[in-house]
Amino acid sequence: MNADVLIIGAGPGGIFSAYELVKLKPDLKISVFEMGHPLHKRKCPIDGEKVKSCIGCETCSIMNGFGGAGAFSDGKYNITNQFGGTLYEYIGKRKAIELMEYVDQINLSHGGEGTHLYSTANTEIKKLCLQNDLHLLDASVRHLGTDVNYIVLENIFNELKDKVDFHFNATVERVRKTDDTYEIDVKEKDGDRSYSGKYCIISAGRSGSKWMETVCSDLQIPTKSNRVDIGVRVELPAAVFSHLTDELYESKIVYRTAKYGDLVRTFCMNPKGAVVNENTNGIVTVNGHSYEDPEKQTENTNFALLVAKHFSEPFKDSNGYGESIARLSNMLGGGVIVQRFGDLITGHRSTQSRINEAFITPTLNATPGDLSLVMPKRILDGIIEMIYKLDKIAPGTANDDTLLYGVEVKFYNMEVEIDENLETLHKNLFIIGDGSGITHSLSHASASGVHVARYIAKV
Repeated sequence: MNADVLIIGAGPGGIFSAYELVKLKPDLKISVFEMGHPLHKRKCPIDGEKVKSCIGCETCSIMNGFGGAGAFSDGKYNITNQFGGTLYEYIGKRKAIELMEYVDQINLSHGGEGTHLYSTANTEIKKLCLQNDLHLLDASVRHLGTDVNYIVLENIFNELKDKVDFHFNATVERVRKTDDTYEIDVKEKDGDRSYSGKYCIISAGRSGSKWMETVCSDLQIPTKSNRVDIGVRVELPAAVFSHLTDELYESKIVYRTAKYGDLVRTFCMNPKGAVVNENTNGIVTVNGHSYEDPEKQTENTNFALLVAKHFSEPFKDSNGYGESIARLSNMLGGGVIVQRFGDLITGHRSTQSRINEAFITPTLNATPGDLSLVMPKRILDGIIEMIYKLDKIAPGTANDDTLLYGVEVKFYNMEVEIDENLETLHKNLFIIGDGSGITHSLSHASASGVHVARYIAKV
């Protein structure tokens, strides 16, 4: 079964590759292969009543399916080169920003109109952070919310579905190069098939990290190890951070610890949001969502505190290191562990009665426990240092009842060797999005998809 362009993965990179190719080269036959479900069938069974924790679905609807892991992660598009990846190192800073702004306009024209664009420019919060040895990164942030993001994705899919050949619940098991085409072996519900195409775009996302290692090994594509981010998700009353979230919504704040010199950063801030489980390669970790619709909002704000760890010789498996910590959490807590900050500081394991007596209602049903039995001391020390620092600019952050959920792990693919067109050493084979190891955000991944599509349309 032949196509002009094979796209592996229907996350933001794959979607925007297909969108731009349809716009520029409508005669191309484009086939998209996604291991997860169509958007309307992406439903996590956890309802908080009958199903209270992860049951290990064959395909995690939070992580996989049309829209990728970003479909249910608050719909924040950060337009910046200061974080979210290193796409600008390949295509240039100005080009990267232009592509992110282009993606933003597409989102607005497909249901995102009326959403707010926040900015860190000319804010007094930056000065407040600097006065406390914290560093606020610059960005414009388009907040769609999980609910509006769903509408945008739905509208884009409806525009593409008659112009692109979508294959859902289709697991690509192997990618092969022939003389002038690429062939992929695909396991589908009704049988195994092979497809071929002149161009192949791989947009496997973070959840495809292990699979990408196999592809790069099979095709002898050079890679280098990337980092892994390990930490916790903090949940506290929304009022504590309201002066930051009302003005900035997403504040990326970085701190260098005094004890070890490690960088700790805030990540994925969800004002009036909810803490959720996610399943990556069978490991249950924690994440957060929030909504644009006031009726779906909570009284809490949550955000991650992450410590980045890079490894050098002889150890290269940064993702394996993160997985081992997450598995330990799953072993002790049957999934995600939650602990009051006050209990952590005093060396006590949180119990259900302590959680129930707290002046905050958890938004995730997690197992009360002791994070010090799970997290490496160096990482936990850095997180505690950061919480006390944040308490200087948002008093109440270090309250005893502040909740810490663990473990949150951000897995990054090995950084794949690609050129300025995001093309590998094999002509017409492109690796984009978070699967490439060079993007770590919705906006950067989407921009990489547009960039490759425009290159293909020109050649």
